[in-house]
Formats: sequence, structure tokens, C-alpha cells
Amino acid sequence: MNLILKILGYLYLCAVVQCVHQVSWLPCQFIDEHVFVNEEGHTETELLHREAMLQFGRLGDSPVNPHATTFLVTGSKLDLRRYVQGVEAEQLECELRRYSTDGIHVRWPVKGAMEYNHWFSCTVRHTNGLFTVTSFLRHPSDQTHPGQQDYRNWPAIGDREILITTVAMVIKTQSASIRAGLGSQQKLHCQFDVDHKGPNITLEWHWQNRGERIRLFSHNSRSGQSQGTGVRLKSLTGGDASYSLPFIKMSSEGTYICSVSVIPLFVSLDIGLQIEEPPRVSLNVGPTLSLQEGGEQKVACEAESYYPLDVQIVWNVQDLAVSGQRVGTPLPKVLQNILLSSHKHNQDKTYSLTAFFYLTVSLKDSGREFTCIVSHQSLRMPIRKSFILTVEEPISWMFYLTVGFVLVTLVPILCVLLRYLHSARKRSVQKKPY
Repeated sequence: MNLILKILGYLYLCAVVQCVHQVSWLPCQFIDEHVFVNEEGHTETELLHREAMLQFGRLGDSPVNPHATTFLVTGSKLDLRRYVQGVEAEQLECELRRYSTDGIHVRWPVKGAMEYNHWFSCTVRHTNGLFTVTSFLRHPSDQTHPGQQDYRNWPAIGDREILITTVAMVIKTQSASIRAGLGSQQKLHCQFDVDHKGPNITLEWHWQNRGERIRLFSHNSRSGQSQGTGVRLKSLTGGDASYSLPFIKMSSEGTYICSVSVIPLFVSLDIGLQIEEPPRVSLNVGPTLSLQEGGEQKVACEAESYYPLDVQIVWNVQDLAVSGQRVGTPLPKVLQNILLSSHKHNQDKTYSLTAFFYLTVSLKDSGREFTCIVSHQSLRMPIRKSFILTVEEPISWMFYLTVGFVLVTLVPILCVLLRYLHSARKRSVQKKPY
């Protein structure tokens, strides 16, 4: 008996700990719509931004904020809080809207459901973009089906009204925005769930970019038919509709749309994929550059194979002799006489750019460090490439005069010696008896 009590106490404690991390309510922005016909006979929609609360509880619970419209989410198979676990309410943004079924009316197949429902969409986003969750809230109504577009006959909702709702469908992505390098693998996360068994689900993935739209994958649960690749069919039964990209190419960039339809509901999530390829940086000189005083050298810093286009290249110079001082160390000086080449378009659609200058040196420049700094959105920290300049004194004219005198003197002597050796060799050959 004591063991059973300990087990029950442990389970209760675990439940309490789990509840501590669950969100019990969220302040939301309710974007209501006022639909009317203007003087010209056209239908117009006026958006009304209203204060609302998304509150999780039971029938009869008092509203957390009695001055706002309360959407009281009662228990169902789907618990919306499970999809936002591990974060605080301050990290979430909530938006509520009415949802039009475009005149389609079907009885929602759950136990005790009324013939007609009012629908609301609820989108919860993490402030740092970690996930986006969209759900449908079902508000049962004892009204009859209006027989026309429901947005033309939406009932008014009071500022302090309490709407009893349940979660009917949920879709979530943890990949709202992705940055990927060329040749990498990516999995675009998309999961969904419905509050009843055996729903007729149509799942689709589309790719869209610059006005072009292509269907990548589709599946219908009732017929079992699928078209396209990228989604594991075995995972679909558990609500995992994630799409896999085995090899990122430049043509992979764009918006990927995961959409789920359960009549009369339709929802989609956009996942943006942006290519980011870091630049390769190189100098046309080595770590040390030696020049004579008055010498000139073209120095170039090249950033290769980066994407997207925008890149920043800056040249700095600093005197190493004073950079080690503890006090009063001058900051590196930015060179102003920098020239930029035109952007080079590579075959893989990446870009390259060169920043160069012409360096004319004097003895006072010796020991200075020149640094090329390349910044790009794909880099956490800029890339730095440096070289140290060494300037040598030019050789004087007396040196050249001395060398010339020595050569002029040695050449005749060498000629005489060669003639003497040649004649001596000739005489030695004539003295041989054979």
C-alpha cells in the first residue's frame, strides 16, 4: 500500500512539474473583420485590431482578463500547449482571426459536435523564429448553416465575450527560415494533427520563387495515392510531413509551402530557404612583402565564390612598432585609395570581387602590417588576411661602379689566362712521340 502511495505521489509530482512549464493563457491580437458592401456595390473588408486572450481551461472558468474577448480552449484530443512546450509566455506572439470556409459546410466528425461551427485560426510564433504553430479553433453554434459565404453573415463578438472552443487541427514547423550552404542536406520540418481518427487529409508541398510555383509532393490519405518525392510515407501516419532536400543547389533557393487540407479547413506554412555561401579570401602577396625604397607593388585581396551578392572589403594598415604599447596605441587606419573590380559571375552562380591598391613604399613604411577584412552575411566573424611590409635601402651608385670596375679588370685577365692555357696545351701535344 505504501508503495502504491509513493508511486501515485511521484506521478502527481511529475504532473505538477509538467504543468509549471505549460502555458495557461496568452495575450493575443484578435484581427476581426467587418465585411460590408460599398456605395459602388463592391464587397470591402475592414480589419479591426482587438484585444483578446487565449485561455486554456474548463467550462465555467473565469476569464483571466475580464475586459478582453476570451477564447476559452477546453479539453480535446489536441492540446495546443504541447506544441509550445519549453518556452515562456513572454517568448510567444499570438494572433487570432476568423476563418471562412468559403460556403463549404460539413459536420465536423467528433462526438457531440453540432451541425454548424464558427471557425477561428490561431497562429503562435516564437519571437526568435524557433517555430510557428497554426491551429483551428472550433466554436460550436446552434445556428443553422447560413447557406452563403459565412463572412457575409458573421455574428458580432463582444469585447468581453467568452467563446468556448476546442482545437480541431494543428500544423507546426520548426524551420520557418533556413540558411543553407551549397551541397548541404536540409530537412524542412512540418508536422500536423487532427482531433479525430481517419480524417481525409490532403497534403502538398510546393516550391515558389520569383513568380514560379512548382508542386513537389502530394498525398491523399483516403485514396492512398502520392505524387513526387521528398516525404516519407511511413512518417505521414504519425503526422510527420517533413520534406527532405538531399543536395542544396542554387536553384533550391525559394519558399517551400507545406499545406494540409481537411475539408472544410485548409492551412499552409511558408518555409524560406536562402542560400549562403561564405567567401574564400586570398592575397596576391605572401605573409611578408619585401620592397626597396621607392618600389611599387599592386596588392590585391580577392573574395571568391560567395553568395548572396553583398560583400564588404576593407584594407587597414597599422604600425607594428607602436601596436604593442599599453597606452596610446593608435587604431588601425583605413586605406582610402582602394579600387574595386567588377563583380565576377561564376558558373555556379556565386560571385567574386577583388579590392586592390598600388603601394609605393619608403623606409618609414617598413614594419607596417596591412590587413584585408572581408565581411559577408554568411560569416559570424569577418575574415582577415594580413602581410607585413619590409622596406630595404636601395643599392648606391658606388656599388654599381665598383662592380663594373672589377668586371672590366677581370675580363682581360681572364682572356690572357685562357690564351696561355690554350697555347700550353698545344705545346704539350706536339712533344708527344706518337
